[in-house]
Amino acid sequence: MRSSKQRDLVEEIVNSSYCHPTAEEVYEMSKKTIPNISLGTVYRNLNTLVNEKLIRKIKVDESKYRYDHNKDKHAHFICTKCSNIIDLPENILNVVDEFNGNLVTDIDLSLSGICKDCLN
Repeated sequence: MRSSKQRDLVEEIVNSSYCHPTAEEVYEMSKKTIPNISLGTVYRNLNTLVNEKLIRKIKVDESKYRYDHNKDKHAHFICTKCSNIIDLPENILNVVDEFNGNLVTDIDLSLSGICKDCLN
């Protein structure tokens, strides 16, 4: 993968974020460093980083995605009211590398519900 100033910035923003940012949030943060960066450039770079398995793409609903720097096997809780994403602890999955003779190379598990902030 060829490196570019824009791609490096997008990757740095996702890698330093613990809030699972949307493309629009990455775009807003990117504009602080590269004011003339376009939303399309951010989307292209996010997709390249996902394809290169440098970040993960999390589907929140039919049209909304967020991005995650944590590439380790883990699950997420997604709030259906505010779209907040919370990383679940590894022990909730009892992560396995193999089951019934099948090799597990990745886990993509999301639980949906209402977060405690929205419940209050």
